[in-house]
Amino acid sequence: MQPMLKKWFAVTAGVVIVLAAVAQPDVRSYLQEKKAELAVSYAYQSGVEDKAANDPLMARIKEEAAKRYIAPINARIDRVWKAIPGYNGLEVDIERTYTANSGKDRSAELKMVMREVKPEVSLTSLDPQPIYRGNPNKPMAALMINVAWGNEYIDPMLKVLADEKVHATFFLDGSWLKKNPDIAKRIQAAGHEMENHAYSHPNMSELSEGHQTQQIEKTKQLLKQTLGVENKWFAPPSGDFNMLTVRTAHALGLKTVLWTFDTRDWMKPSVATILRRFQEKTEPGSLILMHPTEPSSTALKEMIRILKQKGIVPGTVGETLSEKRVPPIEVER
Repeated sequence: MQPMLKKWFAVTAGVVIVLAAVAQPDVRSYLQEKKAELAVSYAYQSGVEDKAANDPLMARIKEEAAKRYIAPINARIDRVWKAIPGYNGLEVDIERTYTANSGKDRSAELKMVMREVKPEVSLTSLDPQPIYRGNPNKPMAALMINVAWGNEYIDPMLKVLADEKVHATFFLDGSWLKKNPDIAKRIQAAGHEMENHAYSHPNMSELSEGHQTQQIEKTKQLLKQTLGVENKWFAPPSGDFNMLTVRTAHALGLKTVLWTFDTRDWMKPSVATILRRFQEKTEPGSLILMHPTEPSSTALKEMIRILKQKGIVPGTVGETLSEKRVPPIEVER
């Protein structure tokens, strides 16, 4: 009974304090001013809406808005590609567009104020599934650079990315990160996304749940401690995984990412071979896998050029898999 009495006294005291505060002249004056401001704002808004309802400008805007509407696309689980992210739609912000065009000559071109419309189903709301590609309606592709070795080619790749003003996602092996924190910090300082590639490059499908957790969690903690990174994506070494891997990563807050296009640079193909396949296979939503190797380092600039030539924006995994719209880019000739 005593705790209930304490709670009652606390609530009563709170009410008394609030009432006492409201009774003060300054507080009453402040509340009255705010109430008046709200009333004026509501009256103004109502007046604008009433005026706009019968305004030919509003009718013109609504007609144009119907033409420009692009429906959002829900994230989904595909039979082949598994988890595919959604993509924001686009619509006219009618009220802001009306305000932006009020007072202009009726023959003047409308200035349309657009806003994105989120899909009802997002990637985060799907059951755990691997991700092999972005949304094909989004003209973007991700550059994925898995790092467990090949330090000598990292700086040349960073230079190309800097020259082209492109950011990539570097998936770091935890044991590599532990040995090479300075290189990792240099990559991060250049603005690239830093993510998880397990700790010792194992075949994840051969590990128990406990060992899979250790591989992912150890690198996740290293990324946090060394780089201050809040890890979001996990790329299984060699692309080897099972559904236990996907669920384990999910339990640790990570989504499992594979690839759409593999440079196969570890097989030391010629640059011409990489670029020929790249030209044929890449498309909007592609996740492009490479490593710090001589073939990929040499081919990287031309790969970026090919993407831009196709009207595809090269970027990070996070950017490519987000629902945010990408504006069309001018195609290079």
